[in-house]
Amino acid sequence: MTDEQDRAPAEGTLGERIDRLFQVVRRPTGEQHSHEEVARACRESTGESFSSAYLWQLRTGRRTNPTKRHLEALAGFFQVPPAYFFDDERGTAIAEELELLGALRNNAVREVALRAVNLSEEGLGTVADIIDAIERREARRTGGERPRDRRPGE
Repeated sequence: MTDEQDRAPAEGTLGERIDRLFQVVRRPTGEQHSHEEVARACRESTGESFSSAYLWQLRTGRRTNPTKRHLEALAGFFQVPPAYFFDDERGTAIAEELELLGALRNNAVREVALRAVNLSEEGLGTVADIIDAIERREARRTGGERPRDRRPGE
């Protein structure tokens, strides 16, 4: 996997961008938001028609030309800047932040990150080396696929 593939590119399709929001930005319980819940909020926000079926079509790529107001409503619901949908450079940065948010939903990952906060640069380097060694070992065991190549929850 290349460095470019390691990133969570926002250059993906509109459906992929919307799906990423559903995958990462969740209810406090950890459950995904429903299409109906998001569509209702978008209807209330815009005053325009916005059905759960339409949202599903956008998310799955069956519809690809929403209005700017619809995308702004989706951005508002998921609390990301509208640039996530309109600006590839900013969208890439936002997508990377979303990936971090998704990773931090995992209690074990969050615990390691919080414990690492107080380490020196040398200590952080040691932790990174250990993680690299574990990734290589797990990649050999799983036939070459590194754990971070899979989405959280897969």
